[in-house]
Amino acid sequence: MSDHLRAHDAALARLQALHPKLIDLSLDRMRRVCAALGDPQDRLPPVIHVAGTNGKGSTVAYLRAMAEAAGLKVHVFTSPHLVRFAERIRLAGTLITDEDLAGVLDRVEQANAGLPITFFEITTAAAFVAFAEVPADLCIVEVGLGGILDATNVVTPKVSVIAPVDIDHREFLGDTLAKIAVEKAGIIKPGAPTVSARQQEDAEAVIEAAADKAGVPLTLMGRDFDAWGERGRLLVQMQDRLLDLPAPSLPGEHQFANAGLAVAALLTLADDRIGEAAMGQGIAGAVWPARFQRLTAGPLAERARGTDLWLDGGHNPHAGRAVARAVADLAARDGRPVVLIAGLLANKDASGFFGAFRGVAAKVFTVTFEGHAAASAAEIAAAAELAGLRAAACDSVEDALDRALAIDPVPHVLICGSLYLAGEILALSEETWPT
Repeated sequence: MSDHLRAHDAALARLQALHPKLIDLSLDRMRRVCAALGDPQDRLPPVIHVAGTNGKGSTVAYLRAMAEAAGLKVHVFTSPHLVRFAERIRLAGTLITDEDLAGVLDRVEQANAGLPITFFEITTAAAFVAFAEVPADLCIVEVGLGGILDATNVVTPKVSVIAPVDIDHREFLGDTLAKIAVEKAGIIKPGAPTVSARQQEDAEAVIEAAADKAGVPLTLMGRDFDAWGERGRLLVQMQDRLLDLPAPSLPGEHQFANAGLAVAALLTLADDRIGEAAMGQGIAGAVWPARFQRLTAGPLAERARGTDLWLDGGHNPHAGRAVARAVADLAARDGRPVVLIAGLLANKDASGFFGAFRGVAAKVFTVTFEGHAAASAAEIAAAAELAGLRAAACDSVEDALDRALAIDPVPHVLICGSLYLAGEILALSEETWPT
């Protein structure tokens, strides 16, 4: 992903060289650097900690939008970024400035004193320092990877939230759903009630056991509450009330569940300032780039004038199924076919991802993107063919788009498969940079 902010580039480059591994799950280094900084994670506003495999980012977007609609100032930490590193740190509603980011990175680098630490750990510590020093009413923290040993898991949350769990990052989290769920459930802590999305059976059992062990109530979608779309509205049924809210701003049937999870989390937080009107306003106005986002600006949108161009960063089978349902709805409205332009990391289950689009996508044009971990267009095309789709490797996204637009009738076009690819697309024009 490109980073167009320059003042902190040197610091980021130095920090990336401090540890030989990009990912090395541990809390020891994080606790050490936080202690050297005066434990900023203990001086945050009330924290909602969000883990899960799919829907984390959308859930965070709804949480933030609802709280801000109520007039609250909200800190948000998310990862990865799409275009600029500053997207990861939102201070009281505004992305951290170039100058403030450079300053806090310098301070954390000095506190670390050159000791081994991962890039994600030291930048998470920088976010916590920034959050501790700027007044706010709420802090929403998204887990980076897993949960138990994720760098964010030094916080003490008021509410823990677990979005849907699925197979992903097997090399770090385990090769079964139950093992991965153990990692995700690691954010559950004594004193912090937990809210969970609807889960597959193995994951649900793990999350229930973790909540029991921590001695905290678990509010589980499908058992203790539910959310669904009806007549163009979002209905959230809690045990003691039914909320009738506007439909989510983010497209796709799966967003009703994500928004409902966020509503249940805020009701569990029990902040009287966030009422039903603010919830409705936030649900209807949330923004989260590269999650089934329609591209209406930038050079690719200009190139695709005359059809609809969509962008999604989902990269595993669960995400594929959610997006496949969304594009199937598009095709059902007008009968036009759906074409995918896809790029994936080499370590992803590409055949599983493409399997979700069997019977939905007319053709797949595959591309590669910057980064040593990206699969080649030929490899991705082979995986799509293995999943039962017609696929062709292309030299670039522009080439793929031109080939898609040559199909008659002109199709709905979805660029998908990786947040890294999505970041490259959004970076093409300042018009499409996340703000």
